Amino acid sequence: MTEVESRQETGIRLCFHGAAHAVTGSCFSLRTDEAHILIDCGMFQGSKSEKELNYRAFPFDPALIDAVLLTHAHIDHSGLLPKLAKDGFSGPIFATAATVDLCSVMLPDSGHIQEMEVEQLNRRNARRGRSAVEAIYGVEQAITTLTQFRSVPLGKLMAIAKGIRARYWDAGHLLGSASIEVEIDRPGGIPLRILFSGDVGSSLKPFHADPTGPQGIDYVICETTYGDVDREDVMLDRRLLLLQAEVTAAAQLEGPLLIPSFAVERTQELLVDLIRLMKAGRIPGAPIFVDSPLATRASAVFEKHAGEMTNGQALLKALRDPQVRFTESVEQSKAIDRIRGFHIVIAASGMCDAGRIRHHLKEWLWRGAATILFAGFQAQGTLGRILLDGAHHVRLMGEDVQVKARIRSLDVYSGHADGPQLAAWVAGRRPISGSVFLTHGEERAMQSFADRLKKLDPELLVIAPLLDSMFTLPGGAPRQIGNPVRSAANSAGRLDWHNELSSLILDIDEQMSLAADERGRKQIIRRLRKALTSE
Repeated sequence: MTEVESRQETGIRLCFHGAAHAVTGSCFSLRTDEAHILIDCGMFQGSKSEKELNYRAFPFDPALIDAVLLTHAHIDHSGLLPKLAKDGFSGPIFATAATVDLCSVMLPDSGHIQEMEVEQLNRRNARRGRSAVEAIYGVEQAITTLTQFRSVPLGKLMAIAKGIRARYWDAGHLLGSASIEVEIDRPGGIPLRILFSGDVGSSLKPFHADPTGPQGIDYVICETTYGDVDREDVMLDRRLLLLQAEVTAAAQLEGPLLIPSFAVERTQELLVDLIRLMKAGRIPGAPIFVDSPLATRASAVFEKHAGEMTNGQALLKALRDPQVRFTESVEQSKAIDRIRGFHIVIAASGMCDAGRIRHHLKEWLWRGAATILFAGFQAQGTLGRILLDGAHHVRLMGEDVQVKARIRSLDVYSGHADGPQLAAWVAGRRPISGSVFLTHGEERAMQSFADRLKKLDPELLVIAPLLDSMFTLPGGAPRQIGNPVRSAANSAGRLDWHNELSSLILDIDEQMSLAADERGRKQIIRRLRKALTSE
């Protein structure tokens, strides 16, 4: 449905502009006859096709948006806010105080990454005779956008736009994270109530209490990241024991333990537990390098808000421990790779799709002495997911790299509720008069969670919307109107042709190396050329 067509519709309309059959790009539009707001405006992450959506024009006019309600600071929820402002949005962005503080370091960092990546790409394009491209936004635009943020408390019903109010509830996912209840006036005097889950926190979270929320909701928009997972209920002792085993095994190889980690909160959680284990003599003492400028700046925000967090004092002690070393400059980062013997490196990004962790992986992936420990979700199409799925070779920074390092995963730090926890959270929102919309999950996770909800309540209407699909919300069963806008909607959350091409190049390289002689290699080349010309 086009912008003009959607304006011709009346009533309350909800549109899913991201996190639809995918885990990233969270962005939901709520429109009435008098106002138009967004809930989140996040960046797409994952495959190159999915990231390409970030460069496209918004499927709505940013200048017509009255306000944005932000659930939390993670880039897949906040990362396109500077683009929104750059393209004409001038209204307020409402968020909790801690979210505002985290965005003040995360959004400029995102702008910096984009400037650097585009600079590198344009150098390659110049050599190839291709046109230059422009960054989605830069540091300056991100800083300017921060002036539009407005801090809001939890639990208070606030006027947002004409006929629309909102209340923030603790989501227990990240420092400052919230689920957002939206009330919309309608004829008859009883407002329509919609609840956007944001990301719902897990009972495993070391720093946060359990998530909360209201009851008696008309529509619930619920994340499903781990909707197909039923985790063991891991308490502190068990979590420490599992981490101890991984660190001990890595130390025995006398090489580095590389932990790709989200810079905001996951890094801080790991530091607390690693220092606990070292102080107790349960793992070898070793330097812990936090090789992420963003993690360094985010840690300062966590220090500021330590009093609001469970285990806040333990975090302060970990951040100030002499074994913890924060690196800032590129030279300091490069120097880490010259260290031999056991040491720990925590570096972003958590999915290995950008940042300093890629340089460390290039240095160590092909060495059997290294251990790569994943401690967070890996989206489809990312290097992290490819490594976890057992790849023997990967394309990394333009090179074919053999995987000889130990690849390990530890799913005890997840910021997301699992299937049973999510179902319990939804059950706590009943009665739900309209429907539950499933978002922020891959196909398998959403389907599994839908089945789980049907067992919980067979009468509950469960919908898994596609990207850019729009619904009218009459209070009961919603009605879909129009068709998805963006043609690449089916690329989200899936491996794309870039992934397939990288895999093919690796397969070709392997077959060429296995060929007995030059004649065999030439035969392979002839078959490939024939295949290319036969299409």
